[in-house]
Amino acid sequence: MKTDFKFSNLCGTVYTKGNLCFTPDGNSLLSPVGNRISQFDLVNNKSFTFPFENKKNINRIALSPNASLLLSIDEDGRVLLVNFQRRIVLHEFNFKSKVADAQFSPDGKYFAVAVGKTIQVWKSPGFNREFSPFILHHKYIGHYDDITKITWSNNSRLFLSASKDMTVKIYPLILNKEFNTVTLSGHRDYVIGAYFSEDQETIYTISRDGALFIWKFSSLKEKDSDSSEEEEKKKDLMEIDDEPLKTNNDNNDNNNYNKNNKKRWRIIAKHYFNQSGAKVNCSDYHIKSNLLVVGFSSGIFGIWEMPEFNNIHTLSISQKKIDTVSINSTGEWLAFGSSKLGQLLVWEWQSESYVLKQQGHYYDMNTLSYSSDGQYIATGGDDGKVKVWNILSGFCFVTFSEHTSGVTMLEFAKNGQVLFSASLDGTVRAFDLIRYRNFRTFTSPTPIQFSSLAVDQSGEIVSAGSLDTFEIFVWSVQTGKLLDIMAGHEGPISGIAFSPSNDQLASSSWDGTVRTWDIFGRGKYVDVLRLTSDVLSVTYQPDGKQLAASTLDGQISFWDIENCTQTAFIEGRKDISGGRKMDDRRTAANSSSGKSFNSLCYSADGSCIIAGGNSKYICLYDVKEKLLIKKFQISHNLSLDGIREFLNSKYMTEAGPLNLIDNTGDLSDLEDRLDTSLPGTQKGDLSVRRVRPEIRTKCIKFSPTGRSWAAASTEGLLIYSLDEMLIFDPFDLEIEITPTTILSTLRSCDFLKALIMSFRLNERYLIHQVYETIPPDEIELIIKDLPEKYIDRLLKFISEHMEESPHIEFHLLWISKMLSTRGKYLKLHSNEFSSTFRLLQKAIGKMQEDIVKLCDDNKYMIKYILSACEKGEKVSEVENSIIEVK
Repeated sequence: MKTDFKFSNLCGTVYTKGNLCFTPDGNSLLSPVGNRISQFDLVNNKSFTFPFENKKNINRIALSPNASLLLSIDEDGRVLLVNFQRRIVLHEFNFKSKVADAQFSPDGKYFAVAVGKTIQVWKSPGFNREFSPFILHHKYIGHYDDITKITWSNNSRLFLSASKDMTVKIYPLILNKEFNTVTLSGHRDYVIGAYFSEDQETIYTISRDGALFIWKFSSLKEKDSDSSEEEEKKKDLMEIDDEPLKTNNDNNDNNNYNKNNKKRWRIIAKHYFNQSGAKVNCSDYHIKSNLLVVGFSSGIFGIWEMPEFNNIHTLSISQKKIDTVSINSTGEWLAFGSSKLGQLLVWEWQSESYVLKQQGHYYDMNTLSYSSDGQYIATGGDDGKVKVWNILSGFCFVTFSEHTSGVTMLEFAKNGQVLFSASLDGTVRAFDLIRYRNFRTFTSPTPIQFSSLAVDQSGEIVSAGSLDTFEIFVWSVQTGKLLDIMAGHEGPISGIAFSPSNDQLASSSWDGTVRTWDIFGRGKYVDVLRLTSDVLSVTYQPDGKQLAASTLDGQISFWDIENCTQTAFIEGRKDISGGRKMDDRRTAANSSSGKSFNSLCYSADGSCIIAGGNSKYICLYDVKEKLLIKKFQISHNLSLDGIREFLNSKYMTEAGPLNLIDNTGDLSDLEDRLDTSLPGTQKGDLSVRRVRPEIRTKCIKFSPTGRSWAAASTEGLLIYSLDEMLIFDPFDLEIEITPTTILSTLRSCDFLKALIMSFRLNERYLIHQVYETIPPDEIELIIKDLPEKYIDRLLKFISEHMEESPHIEFHLLWISKMLSTRGKYLKLHSNEFSSTFRLLQKAIGKMQEDIVKLCDDNKYMIKYILSACEKGEKVSEVENSIIEVK
């Protein structure tokens, strides 16, 4: 089994904090997720997460106008310069202070960064690795409080800066003696945004109290007929000269400058949003369409057309405040992010419909489960929600909210159409994934909390273990009736699992035992397996001959089920140890006393076992040799507790660690200062973090296909997979096997030899070429003569190639001939080919969905044409309807 798993995607979390950014084409959206960045392709309905990580949670991101460079800035001001197309980190830099905003100039030559009260303008670096790519152009000062927003003009010659000192300043990119910094004042609260109009003769400024000022650049001699002399005297405006503020790209001669012709910025209109106490949190302006979008603290956003201030649309999209808003290049899509609930929304305002509506678990994610074909992952969290994610797209397509308390365990039925969930609210629920509804609810005679769940191979029996009564309950799925209650444990049930080979049920408990039950026989239990400490997890090997259990002392014990004897154990405490919490009194090397594995899972072939727990590490062990193969560190985010190996003494104060001191009383908004957590508990409203969240793994599962594994962690749902496209792995390679000899063998119509040679060289494009060249009449003969060691490689190639190739009948012909010709061999070695069969099932299921959808579309189109012909319409008009049948 290959063990070179690499980070593939991050699901379960779509937005945490920071700003959203559209790509220049307007079809993709970049969203900061913790210390990573996820890209959502809104046209193709796919998402992926960039492989690099910042040291802490990302606070700001900025993308260059040509989509070549990406700036990723964390909470402490550390920035990563990324080649956006290749997804490679080019350089690291530190601004040494929190960055409030970062914007590239429209021409892409400069980028401006708001660091405290100053603005730093840097020259944009190149696309290659350089020794010192960041070159400072100039520092601009003048504000008396932190800067909140930076906006460039169209010609990249000027930029605006909005600040908490309630002023807006206009700075030139190239300083000259004739140009003085212009200050626009008059707001009575923090200025959230300031924007140029398309002709740059008008400026719109927005403050947090909901005031919008429209500034016009006009001559001193011009006065509004509606303004009185007293209003003119009250306006605190700075006088500036005309020539340096011209917005055309021509180089003006300063010697011809007429100092008698003065102009200034004057307020020509004041407008108010009037949102009944709600404050403005964010805003964005689209220059070409003159649309202004404003997000409020009440979860409402509005669209106004400028400069007339016509309210086009107002909608409530969240229960919490909107933290950021962004408009794409075409002005059709609006993106909103809410960090309190982890929501990410993309709204098409013209059709008034959602393009994207995603929300992760805003409390801890407790459990996950793979579907039988490995195409979907279900997750459950402390928020009581059950979400089902598509692995290919990375999106959640259904959410079940029937549970009223935290979800502790999930399990798919083997047919993949039913999902079971256990919860602390005392119910076990069954969800239909075809009609998307809760069709069965299982309860106990007395209210208890369920901590574990298991479903038998047939999907007809479901059982759950309790935390309070230490009993195991068994129900019938068809009738919903309680069949049996099995007692015997003396502590809370931590895990249960059905054997894959028979109807035996194993249960683990905090009483230090693992019990095996024969639920269909007369005996209550078969045997009791006693371990050295509290048992946290139990799982069966795929062939059902071995059982593994993890204990509180960090050990993994292996048991022979037939003889009920312990065969071996792994001492894993030192493997999982690592990371020091902020309040730990011991170093990371000596603080392994609390480390243990709370989740175990065998690989699809049973050769490896993966384990995770309350640590930043996930360990992969070889079952036969009982050795550590690889150790994965799931996160490097220093914003989480338990990541650092050594603590810095300069962050230690008399009140304790600096990062653990509560500073919420210093916040400006009342809703941020309120404490909604329950007294005496660590849980409650965890969306407002009172302490740093601790890095840990709640659940870990291998995919049934064996190509990936997923972990439910503090960061979200992390998916690691094998990537063979970039790996050269020859198989029985000989010196005479080259691409030239393979192609010459193929031209001589020796198809079997060419196929075997391509498998040995293991170049995908050559395998593809040979595979597609083989005529259908030769398939059965080639499969009969194909050596057995190449059968698995051929089936895996077909299953992966089916998702990309349109030759449906050709692929199905290969599969049917393989099953009919080599069916006996495949049946005898079904354990070895189980992951390959699941890959085929996944590919065929995806193909079936696409064909069914296409046939339904064509069926309705044919009905429309027939009905049109019956009504006597002309044939020429009907022929305009084009039907494409693939």
